[in-house]
Amino acid sequence: MTKESFKYLYNIDYPVDLKTVPKNELKNVCEELRQFIIDEVSKNPGHLGSSLGVVELTVALHYVFNTPYDRIVWDVGHQAYGHKILTGRRDQFHTNRQFKGLCGFPATKESEYDAFGVGHSSTSISAALGMSVASMLQNDPDRRVVAVIGDGAMTGGLAFEGLNNTSMNKNNLLIILNDNQMAIDPVHGGFSQYLVDITTSRTYNFLRFKTYNFLKKFGLISERGKNRIISFNNTLKAALSKQHNIFEGLNIRYFGPVDGHDIDGLIKILHDIKDFKGPKVLHCITKKGKGYPPAENAATEWHAPGKFCVETGLRSSSHSSDPTPPLFQDVFGETLLELAKGNDKIVAVTPAMPSGCSMTIMQKDLPHRVFDVGIAEGHAVTFSAGLAKEGMIPFCNIYSSFMQRAYDNVIHDVALQELPVIFCLDRAGIVGSDGATHHGIFDLAYMRCIPNMTIAAPRNEIELRNLMFTAQQFKKGPFVIRYPRGKGNIIEWKNNMQSLEIGKGEKLKEGKDFAVLTIGTMSNPAAEAIKSVEKNSGISIAHYDMRYLKPLDENILTEVGRNFKKIITIEDGVITGGFGSAVLEFMSDNQYSVNIKRLGIPDTFVEHGSPEELYEMLGLNTEGITVSIKKFIEKENN
Repeated sequence: MTKESFKYLYNIDYPVDLKTVPKNELKNVCEELRQFIIDEVSKNPGHLGSSLGVVELTVALHYVFNTPYDRIVWDVGHQAYGHKILTGRRDQFHTNRQFKGLCGFPATKESEYDAFGVGHSSTSISAALGMSVASMLQNDPDRRVVAVIGDGAMTGGLAFEGLNNTSMNKNNLLIILNDNQMAIDPVHGGFSQYLVDITTSRTYNFLRFKTYNFLKKFGLISERGKNRIISFNNTLKAALSKQHNIFEGLNIRYFGPVDGHDIDGLIKILHDIKDFKGPKVLHCITKKGKGYPPAENAATEWHAPGKFCVETGLRSSSHSSDPTPPLFQDVFGETLLELAKGNDKIVAVTPAMPSGCSMTIMQKDLPHRVFDVGIAEGHAVTFSAGLAKEGMIPFCNIYSSFMQRAYDNVIHDVALQELPVIFCLDRAGIVGSDGATHHGIFDLAYMRCIPNMTIAAPRNEIELRNLMFTAQQFKKGPFVIRYPRGKGNIIEWKNNMQSLEIGKGEKLKEGKDFAVLTIGTMSNPAAEAIKSVEKNSGISIAHYDMRYLKPLDENILTEVGRNFKKIITIEDGVITGGFGSAVLEFMSDNQYSVNIKRLGIPDTFVEHGSPEELYEMLGLNTEGITVSIKKFIEKENN
């Protein structure tokens, strides 16, 4: 659609403009906003289904509340495209998730309307509660704070911690539960079923809300007495429906369920409840992908569909018949099923990412041995620990960035007890357009300092398979395998798997002038850079793939320390405390007089962009490594 096709949207630069639209025309605003999102994401890929599902809710929130003075905290973040478009970023939205463009998630540095930075899930209730309490402590009781939680985020433990604390502190927080029964994949678990059950109580909830308003209007009920009424409501409801309301059980007033796509109804109920004192929940039923049939009918595939044709719903794909290397995640999924078929002790665990990590491959054939535990990384780790304690072999697949959320569980529940849990850290290194919240650049550093850990990084698909084969035979504690997002470089990857010696690297190339040490897939651009430098300089460079960060191959390091004075280490993780630091420590501890140049991620958060753009910016692509090697040579020769 052209700009001229939009009657309303291009007259709305900020929420103050939205408020000038007559209420009876807001349905048209929603239609235009939804179409704008579809058009833009079809050309510039991003998260589609989640934002389509909250279009009416987004419009209603900005229509009723006084943002940015009032705070709206979005959970998960990929629900917030409509929010971004209505808050001054419509004309920049074509740069969404692009290098130097808009962030794909709410970011406080980007706009004052982004009340809290998000990317990982289940954070909204805790953050918004803190804001609400802060407003009261600062004598600003008129500020309203809203947490919008959805896309499966209520399965996360932090959400329940926030709910528990919400019931204990004086606050006026409004929690909006966007209930679409989906994360990226369908949501599983008891709380998901509870939300299904609670939607059967529409008549009860409607009558309770009307009765409360009637009593309050005529002064027959006070705020002080509301908890006794809620308690009575709970008793009555439990007796009639055998369904206790968990929110009201925590003294958090519950309203709903309501139709999350009824813009008039949403505006009315938000007006009705926004000034109620104390914490409250508004339960909205929405459909992920609403308004675009292909996304409605296949929510998982259309969560982030890539480029597509709006008219036909056909998604773009490569039509080349030439064979290409597989995605690392698919190699993981195929190998996991292969191993599981040969070993009935192997089980698989993932926190709501079965399709993202390709665990669906095993799930299809062996569903009883695959556990999707919801967006609950800490639980995934400790659940895996329990499985391992009783003799099972759990492959716990968690994206590198999300593993940060389970750090205590890794230390306390797995490493301390030396339990053989296999952690497969997908999306390690630079991830791309999702940006700072999703890059997997800290895992080498934060795992290396934990006792009893074995940490490995394959340089290609075959090594990933071999390391998985090795790990399922390993019984001496946790085993970490980290690998990147995207394709590798080997087409024929289905090898006969073999065990790899723990803590043993590999010399990839002889050399006599200085040594390059790499870990993981960084060996590939490094090898190309070494060829380029040697071709034009006559310098002879040795190249070692260390494969293991812990334990380090001390035989290789001793050889390097004795034979070379100049060493370069290369990693796609932070250089502070990472692989290069480990090499530096070994050389220092063993009193080798060497000069070490460490290449990796500097002490900063890396923003969004394509992996190619970001590796170039960081100097970690072939060209950047070539330049660094040449500069190191020149410096040493001078």
